[in-house]
Amino acid sequence: MLEELTNLNTCEWKKMDNLITKPTKLSLNILSEYISKGDIAIDATAGNGHDTLALAKLAGSTGKVYAFDIQKAAIDNTKVLLEKEGFLDRCELILDSHQRMDQLLPERLRGSVSAVVFNLGYLPGGEKDKTTQRAATLPAVEQALSLIRPGGIVAATMYGGHPAGAEEKTALLRFAKELPQTEYHAAYLSFINQKNRPPELLLITRK
Repeated sequence: MLEELTNLNTCEWKKMDNLITKPTKLSLNILSEYISKGDIAIDATAGNGHDTLALAKLAGSTGKVYAFDIQKAAIDNTKVLLEKEGFLDRCELILDSHQRMDQLLPERLRGSVSAVVFNLGYLPGGEKDKTTQRAATLPAVEQALSLIRPGGIVAATMYGGHPAGAEEKTALLRFAKELPQTEYHAAYLSFINQKNRPPELLLITRK
């Protein structure tokens, strides 16, 4: 292992140095290893569009990103950001619940998506009582697993610092723990030395 680390070039060292950062950035760092130019990705919680934009950059001009949100303000904010950055043409924005992914996306996508990202909680800058809920998120994650290809990934940033988020996190971790190990790898990342119950990551890859 030491020899392998010694042989890393400067860019690789820099990437490793920046890996452990805030949860949302860490999630995107990990996702970048799973998405190539021309791939299909899904942002299950568009929010203000930052994850959608990051996925669009990774997928490239020949790729496609589908972004869901139930709040019109989120879809509008995402559209503004994508237009400003010049990436709207490779994205499809869907004003609906991620719980309906399997109904709203083309059947041909099943088993071919490289990555699905969830950034749970409430819309930054929006009303805090409008937050993602276990009842919709859990079936959405199940659907995401049916959409990703072998070698694909589902990444969820979970916020356990409020009641709905805590319930959501507990349900997701229970679900992930029971996934068959012959079909999936599941990992749970927690920032154990941070105060105020920071966001945590759930990562599931399909074998």
